[in-house]
Amino acid sequence: MDLASLLGLIGGLGIVLVAIMLGGDLGAFVDIPSILIVVVGSLFVVMMRYPLGQFLGMGGVLGKAFMFKAVEPNALIEESVELANIARKEGVLALEGKEIGHPFLQKGIALCIDGHGPDVVQKMLNKDMSLAVQRHGDGAQIFKAMGDAAPAMGMIGTLVGLVQMLGNMEDPKSIGPAMAVALLTTLYGAMVANIFGLPVSDKLKLRAQQEELAKSLILEAVAGIQEGVNPRVLEQLLKSYLPERKREAA
Repeated sequence: MDLASLLGLIGGLGIVLVAIMLGGDLGAFVDIPSILIVVVGSLFVVMMRYPLGQFLGMGGVLGKAFMFKAVEPNALIEESVELANIARKEGVLALEGKEIGHPFLQKGIALCIDGHGPDVVQKMLNKDMSLAVQRHGDGAQIFKAMGDAAPAMGMIGTLVGLVQMLGNMEDPKSIGPAMAVALLTTLYGAMVANIFGLPVSDKLKLRAQQEELAKSLILEAVAGIQEGVNPRVLEQLLKSYLPERKREAA
């Protein structure tokens, strides 16, 4: 569980609700037609922009913003150096059956064991990495599209409410409440975009960057293991993927 994502979402919604309750009645801020226009309308607009299968996969993509275990680079480096030691002493075939923690590293080692050349191994792993990064990027774009659509749908809902209000001007007492309801769609649109859609999009982009970094490190490790690079040299090479302040600690 990513506590930052969960606490950010709960905190963002919570602070708005607290401000509403401190200033008046919470029920005055609930309007079903406005919710339908913003939430359901935004979903349909996003659906128009993407293939149906990709749109329906939003739920699975959303899970990565909240349920994601980032790969620890230090652990990857340690495991890679251990594998390099074994391969240097006993040959790459000695790694067969070895339990490997990261699936991408396991795939790379399996390709080496199967006897594929370095160019083939790197080409296959690079293709796998680029497609994975693209999938994460597509998921982030869907939620960015929701962040773009929600305020626009909120404005549309506000305009609809204003037209209905102006068409019923006979009773001056109804103008204030009608105006409040019309403005609720703008509020809902801003909340959906800035508390949900855009933050989720940014978190998914971060996940893509983290995965790309981990897989780039693994590509370097697999190449070093296959070429028989000295494990100590390989370790120093892989540490270059760490931030400067973490290299000494590693």
